[in-house]
Parts: sequence; C-alpha cells; structure tokens
Amino acid sequence: MRAEITNLMDAIAPQLQAVDELFEAELRSDLPCVNVLTRHVAKFRGKMLRPTLVLLAGKAAGTLAPAHITIATVVEMVHMATLVHDDVLDEADMRRRGATINHLKGNEAAVMLGDYLISHSYHLCSSLGDQSAARIIARTTNHVCEGELLQLHNRDNLDLDEETYITIVSRKTASLIAASCYLGARFGGADEAAAKALEKFGLSLGIAFQIQDDILDLVGEEREVGKTLGIDVAKRKLTLPIIHFLQHAPHEHQELCRSLLGEPHSLERIRNLITPSDSIAYAQAKARRLVERAKQSIANLPESDTKYTLLTMADFVVDRSR
Repeated sequence: MRAEITNLMDAIAPQLQAVDELFEAELRSDLPCVNVLTRHVAKFRGKMLRPTLVLLAGKAAGTLAPAHITIATVVEMVHMATLVHDDVLDEADMRRRGATINHLKGNEAAVMLGDYLISHSYHLCSSLGDQSAARIIARTTNHVCEGELLQLHNRDNLDLDEETYITIVSRKTASLIAASCYLGARFGGADEAAAKALEKFGLSLGIAFQIQDDILDLVGEEREVGKTLGIDVAKRKLTLPIIHFLQHAPHEHQELCRSLLGEPHSLERIRNLITPSDSIAYAQAKARRLVERAKQSIANLPESDTKYTLLTMADFVVDRSR
C-alpha cells in the first residue's frame, strides 16, 4: 500500500517540493538560534498529509494554481505548530524518531517556536489576493484550540463518552484536514457543492486518522511509530479503545484499568488488559466506517487518477502502522 501511494503521488511531487522550499524560505531568520530550531522542527514533517490533500483536492476539482503552494505551506505550518505545542502539553520526548523541541530546548523555547510557526502561517496566508483563505485558516485554528481545550477539560474524566471524544478529535485533528481539502478544491475552481464534498471527505478522514493514531498510541511499537507512546494513558486522557473498554469490559477489568490510568509505567499492563478484549477491534471498525463515509462523500466527483489517489489514501489511513 505504501509503495502504491508513493507512485500515485508522483503527479504532485514538483508541487510538494515547492511547498518544502517555501516552508524553509518563509521561516528563515537572520538569527542563527531561530534557524536551528526551525531546521529541527522540519524533521517532524513526515507524512505531509495536509499539504498533499490541498494539492490533490485542487487537482480533483480542477487545476492547480500558485495559490495552492501557499495554502499547502500554510496548513503545514499550522500543523507543525500544533505538534510543537502538543509535545509541551504531553511532555513528550520523541517525535519522528528524534528529540522533541521541548526535550532539547525546554518548554519556553517550544512554546515560542509554536507561536513563531503560527505567526508565519498568517503572514504567508495574507500574501494571497483572496483573503477568504486567511479567514478559513483562522476559524480552523480556533477549532483546533477549542478541541485541545475540550480535551484538557476532560483530562481525568474517566466517564468520558464516545460523542465527546468524537467532538474533541473533530476539532483538534479533523478540522484542519477538512479545511485543507476545502481550500484546495475552492482554489482549484470547484463550485461550492464539490468543495463541500471534499471538505466532508477530509472531516471523516481526519477523525479516522486520529482514531488510528490513538490505537497506535496504545498498542503500537515505539520504534515503528516513531514517537513517544502511552502519553494518553499517562495523562489520563481517554481515547476510543479505552472509552469502549471502560463501558463494556467485565466490571473487575474496568476497575483495574481505571486504577492503572495515570500510573507510571502502566502502559504495558493496560495494553495486556485491553488487547484480549474487543475494544481495539471496535475502534478499528469505527475508523473503517469513517473511511467508507469519506470515500462516499466524493463518489460523485468525476473519475480521475487524482480521485483514485484520494480513495487509496483513505484506505491507507486505517492500514498504517505509524
């Protein structure tokens, strides 16, 4: 699957290279200490999911324009800022198999770097003649922050329900993915109906993506995933597999799981407790249904190689191991 996607992405390889170059140029400072940090955070840019979706949505809906490079770079900067800030909140030590900014330079530098990325994303977005993109990015960033605040509000809430969890991930993760698809489509010349269809594709895909991330945080292998695992367990932040387990497991298993959440070095014990249950399978099935919903959202788009790439990417979201 990974090799197939790589081959399918060849059509937008020049544009992704242009995003890389613009990302570096926009963040370049006359202060060497700033450049050290921005070069390090650039190593976190692995999947480039959001820029890719901007470009693919643009191609699926019409044609790519120079504005797509700008928008793709902007959404990647916003995403990088959320990762840097998340690592501070989670006290994470590793991302993309390397040290996090907060681990290397402390929380103060990480917070300021996240702010630096956000401010540059708006500076870059303001260069577009059409300011609708800036308003959409601003609204979406608000949604991301609201999702994070809602999750923080529910830390230690061991009775968190699935509906609230979906609200959290819809805002915290999926909203930026949805906006990437919508903006790509609109700047590609799509009408509102087609742009909204791609936005729905991105929203469902984004929720499925986060569910799979949460599964990997619980049962993945750190060497394979490439970042610190077990953070949700350590911070007593409930994700879908744990929510399901605390509602459906035998009572004594539920109570044991509750007692282990937040305890040091408890990930292995919680993993051994949940893995034999059907809670992981439940979360995986939920993610697959969301992927099918995403694919159905763009069923009426004209057939093309780009549409096929989007459909293939959707399947990859729930099949990945990192």
